[in-house]
Amino acid sequence: MASGSEDDGGNTMGASWRLIGPASELSKKSCRLMYSPVGRDSDVCLFYVNGQFFAMDARCAHSGGPLCEGDIEEADGVLRVFCPWHDYGYDLKTGKSGTSLEQQVYEVKLVDGDVYVKHASHLSLRPFPANQKN
Repeated sequence: MASGSEDDGGNTMGASWRLIGPASELSKKSCRLMYSPVGRDSDVCLFYVNGQFFAMDARCAHSGGPLCEGDIEEADGVLRVFCPWHDYGYDLKTGKSGTSLEQQVYEVKLVDGDVYVKHASHLSLRPFPANQKN
């Protein structure tokens, strides 16, 4: 039910497991934006598709488009999210696209019904105050 790992390309150096919330609640939407106190370039999308959670950087590597607003499609067994701005597609497991562009993906795990994401900064389903940086 969780996906992604260090072997899948997730950069986990200096990262910690961050509690996001109960899987029963998070699985009600296909994508949720998780805010980072570091700033919008460090925000993460938490996807829930076909019974699995995936996490990747929230801004498209091409031009910064909001991937949480993108369409999710499956083709040949590969789940991809497509940026709503320029239609770049990224594999939800690996972050790879059909171009040289690649999204950072993050490891996700379930423990006792809760979803955790391995990330260098704290993550929240609500925006952090503008002056908070950790």
